[in-house]
Amino acid sequence: MSLRLRLTLLYSAILALTLLGLGVVLVVSVSQVTLSTMKSALLETAKRTIYAREFRLDHPGYDSRRIAMPDTYIQTLNPTGVILARTSNLGDFQLPIDTAKLQAAANGESWTEIAVTENGRLFVFNHPLMIRGELVGIVQLARSLAEQDESLATLRNILLAGSLVVVVFAFIIGWVLSGAALRPIQRITATAHVIGAQRDFDRRVDYRGPPDEVGHLATTFNDMLDELQAAYRQTEQALQAQRRLVADASHELRTPLTTIRGNLGLLKRQPPIAPEDEEAVLNDMVDETDRLIRLTNDLLVLARSDAGRPLRRVAVPLGPLVDDVCRQAKLLGATRTIVCAEVPSVSVVGDPDAIKQVLLILLDNALKFTPAGGTITIGANIFPEVQLNARTETRSDNLWEDQAAAIFMRDTGPGIAPDAQPHIFERFYRSDEARSGAGAGLGLAIAKELIEAQAGQIEVESEMGSGSTFSVTLPLA
Repeated sequence: MSLRLRLTLLYSAILALTLLGLGVVLVVSVSQVTLSTMKSALLETAKRTIYAREFRLDHPGYDSRRIAMPDTYIQTLNPTGVILARTSNLGDFQLPIDTAKLQAAANGESWTEIAVTENGRLFVFNHPLMIRGELVGIVQLARSLAEQDESLATLRNILLAGSLVVVVFAFIIGWVLSGAALRPIQRITATAHVIGAQRDFDRRVDYRGPPDEVGHLATTFNDMLDELQAAYRQTEQALQAQRRLVADASHELRTPLTTIRGNLGLLKRQPPIAPEDEEAVLNDMVDETDRLIRLTNDLLVLARSDAGRPLRRVAVPLGPLVDDVCRQAKLLGATRTIVCAEVPSVSVVGDPDAIKQVLLILLDNALKFTPAGGTITIGANIFPEVQLNARTETRSDNLWEDQAAAIFMRDTGPGIAPDAQPHIFERFYRSDEARSGAGAGLGLAIAKELIEAQAGQIEVESEMGSGSTFSVTLPLA
């Protein structure tokens, strides 16, 4: 059963019950008013009858046309309930008397009863006759309820027929109105079906109605589609990145494995190769094995980063960290000039091992692309003023809620082309100027993942022929 039909039936059922209740109240009210009016009329008739000169307790039918109307029936009883007399219009019929009410009559109380006859119902009014506080008899006056019953039956039939017509019209109108009210929901359903069938997340529900519940539903559905579209695009990008990662990793792993397989073939050759060639082959295999280990470790770091494994968040003093990196730079770059700039006495929030790994990646790149005799400068500054490429830049963005520190590493290498700078942090990306060499192209991608996992930021500024400056920004502790 559709929602439209359920709403229409519910509306019609409520209306039918309301009309039924009103009809019952109306019929009962009319019946009660009729009986009350009849009781008052019979009381007046009883008074006129009792005080009429012709009235006799034992002979009320003496002149019934004078003491009672033709449609009024009179019957008298003694205090014990024995009939004494009755009007001639009663014929052989006797008005009933409830013997249990005789005590009430003795107390001077009147009461009413309804008697059922072959010709219809009678409304009976019982009135005691008292003389000096003593019950001497009971007068019963009755009138037929046939006319009132017929009127009430006609009223009931009119109410039933009218209610039925009203309910039918209400059902038709409710069906039309519910269809109009649910039409936006039908459009939402149709849109959802098209989106599911065609995967077209650019479609939206076109709603121009009032901002009611259906309007809120349409707005919420469109907002949900916006979120789904963004999530779908992110998923597509993630899948494409994963495919590229698998393809690039396969390509990077294939080269050293092919080299090792070829060298093993040389070692198995008969007759054996010369000892000096054998030593060269073994050294080559060691180098390729080291390369495989480095590549595997880099891929493991990226996999852990993609899995969202949390890093530590502790206070890391900048001075000892930068001094340690400078010391290693002097050991590894004996042919370069290593300049260790002054570092502020502050601490940043992050994982010390991850920060050091990032700095070592940047140091490895700087050593790789800085020629002998070149200069590598390592230092740190605090926002809002950061020294970059020998000029002061004032940070006006609202990236940090609190102060932050930037660790920078500047080299005097060939620089990075402007069109390559947006891509150098992508996995396996290589450019002739910036990423050529024996590396797998994962170092800067790992650095970016590790820094962003610590709510930090890594940036690069470079000019061709003037060198590059990498800066790592982290919030202050």
